[in-house]
Amino acid sequence: MTDSPQLVVALANQKGGVGKSTTAINLAAALAFQGERVLLVDLDPQGNASSGLGVDRSTITHSIYDVLLKEVAMEDAVEPTSVRDLFVVPATIDLAGAEIELVSVFSRESRLRNALAEIAADYSVVFVDCPPSLGLLTVNALTAADEVMIPIQCEYYALEGLSQLLQNIELVRSNLNPRVEVGGVVLTMYDGRTRLSKEVADQVRRHFGEVAYRTVIPRSVRLSEAPSYGEPIEAFDPMSRGAIAYRELGREFRRRHGMD
Repeated sequence: MTDSPQLVVALANQKGGVGKSTTAINLAAALAFQGERVLLVDLDPQGNASSGLGVDRSTITHSIYDVLLKEVAMEDAVEPTSVRDLFVVPATIDLAGAEIELVSVFSRESRLRNALAEIAADYSVVFVDCPPSLGLLTVNALTAADEVMIPIQCEYYALEGLSQLLQNIELVRSNLNPRVEVGGVVLTMYDGRTRLSKEVADQVRRHFGEVAYRTVIPRSVRLSEAPSYGEPIEAFDPMSRGAIAYRELGREFRRRHGMD
């Protein structure tokens, strides 16, 4: 583990199906395999990051819902995973109602930031997997985050709706969290055989410049199979193209953040 201060990264894109939870799980796991101590906070009511790391939600004592709305300490909701040095705060279906319940709660936008402050020293990186929407849960993630990572799939309409997300990040920066910025854009579901994938990749790189990661995540059957076994791709099939790509993304992430 590095001595660098805790880094909080929100993975956000209000479009569903862009590889957000897949990236959260597999980048977090790649960093854990590379020696970092990592926490993944599942803030999506669908709970894909939780199930994708093998968490049995029927046996959970506390979830992120309890942390945000019932004053449960974050450390009491942390669950171990099958990967050493990778931990998860799971989501349950209770979280689906949290958007409405948070409306009337004191300091509703800062609940996650305040909860994370208690365990700041325990992890070198905290990833927050946001829901595919721009409601109060995502605002909590943006208020807690140092940076936002945006997964973008290499398909039609890839950049549609992004301006709304960037606008929201700007609003949070102006009003709630002056340090948050777009720290990275990751191209997912890349198929080098199609012109479309190449065109989208070029478009994203022109738009975001250096913020876009060089590593691209390929479209891969093994990547989509791994969550049903409750394992990250690095454990499920370490020689697959998906595992190799996320390993490289992990190295690139660590270089960017001076973790080498």
